[in-house]
Amino acid sequence: MNFKYIKRIAPAAVMLFTLGLTSCDYLDVTPIDPNSVMVPDEPALYSKCYATMALAGQTGADGDCDIDRLDGGTTGFVRQMWNLNELVTDEAICAWGDPGIPEFNFNTYDASHPMVEGFYNRLYASIAYCNHYLDVCAGADATREAEVRFLRAMYYYFLMDCFGNVPFATKLMSTPPEQIQRAELFKWIEEELLAIKDQLLPPAARKSSDSGYGRADQDAANLLLARMYLNAEVYTGSARWADAQTYAEKVINGPHKLWTSGANGWSAYQMLFMGDNGESGASCEAILPLLQDGVTTTSYGTSMYVISSAWKDDMDTQSNFGMELTNCWAGNRARSQLLAKFFPGNDAPAVAAADMTSLAKDDRALFFGVGRSLTVTTPGEFTSGYSVAKFRNAYSSGAAPHHNKFPDTDFFLMRSAEAYLIAAEADARLHNNVTSSDKGTKYINALRNRANAAVSGGDYTVRQILDERSRELYFEGFRRTDLIRYGLYHTGDYMWDWKGGAQAGSPFAQTRCLYAIPAEDLNANPNLVQNPGY
Repeated sequence: MNFKYIKRIAPAAVMLFTLGLTSCDYLDVTPIDPNSVMVPDEPALYSKCYATMALAGQTGADGDCDIDRLDGGTTGFVRQMWNLNELVTDEAICAWGDPGIPEFNFNTYDASHPMVEGFYNRLYASIAYCNHYLDVCAGADATREAEVRFLRAMYYYFLMDCFGNVPFATKLMSTPPEQIQRAELFKWIEEELLAIKDQLLPPAARKSSDSGYGRADQDAANLLLARMYLNAEVYTGSARWADAQTYAEKVINGPHKLWTSGANGWSAYQMLFMGDNGESGASCEAILPLLQDGVTTTSYGTSMYVISSAWKDDMDTQSNFGMELTNCWAGNRARSQLLAKFFPGNDAPAVAAADMTSLAKDDRALFFGVGRSLTVTTPGEFTSGYSVAKFRNAYSSGAAPHHNKFPDTDFFLMRSAEAYLIAAEADARLHNNVTSSDKGTKYINALRNRANAAVSGGDYTVRQILDERSRELYFEGFRRTDLIRYGLYHTGDYMWDWKGGAQAGSPFAQTRCLYAIPAEDLNANPNLVQNPGY
């Protein structure tokens, strides 16, 4: 039988109605034998808990959206996770005038911000799908049940990180849920991950042709725990550096190894963000890839967003260096402080991306400076600031992508490089703010060796590791959380182009370290208290 999916109108009030769905084949799953376990369309419900991160609704990019009142782009999981964590930092700025974009650029977001609301609603819709599955499919499959619990915990992690004290429910409800305190939510997520970790698939390096590709395995739980422990002092008031290192090293010592082999003129680093990253071998580094295909999984809010929003048609002029999509939206580009991580003299050359990496002596410097100004003087002009050519739909094999509008590039939401950076930072914080040369230093050097960058013969300081995180992870959705952990996000201790709305940068209120609970939800749920400053 075809089961009905749940569509949320007001997340906190949990006002629900049903939306018909005939199929959901985002993940290749084995159907449950209906003669042995009677469950309502269990494979489709299970798949939906994943698909909510990669698709806006049930009928493709131009079809319906799961979230009422907002379109698929505004509620895209990757799109808004990226916006909330990149556009507000020293890494990215957007040229568009869409409602909400200038407020991101200048750190002036409020409780009526449409894109913040879109991410918030997407997360709560995703939690509702998980709660629904766990309610009606309990006992159907122990591994899938553990995965859905992992996904629900991860969705709550993003809420904890961005919004602090949030509505909390582990069941579908017809009454407004209570608000949980941030430290208590941290404790719940931690306990949930520890409880289900060993029930997940054993960790394995997988390609798209392998069973289990795209599913959360035990290392996904290890990495999420490591990420939480790294930020535990922000979330709970108590540091957990040793735990962060322990769980990061579980990943480092497991099968999800760094991808270190280039092919056909493409560097190993570039291959992580290309159209055939699920097939080329680069996915050995992917711990939780979001599956994309230009024909079967179309969306404006996942890989298409990080590719098309960063490209202009003048960038596709270098042989073997195109993005292989017809959509060049010319929106997101780098602030000068990101280029300074590779060119500390603030002298990044105005060259094409194919030449930038060799001049930076770092394969990760994937920037395009031809016809661009290094410093962002005009936020609404795409050429004011260097372009970023990190993500693309080209195949490292030279094969043609499946479609010229929508990409095949899987989005690696979690990859093992993050574990190396977590372990190194935790090691440094445990050793008087410098890495121990026999452990933390080697983790940073492994990443720099992969990028063909110079390596240190000594230790790295905590601040140097922050810069290394930017070089490795820029435009992947980490930067806001990192700057908050280092105490640099809102303060006057570190400036970037247009921080706080001033061209030279200006500090802003510490309350902006959290986003506001959307006004619509606050009005719908009398149990909620707004975050300070809003």
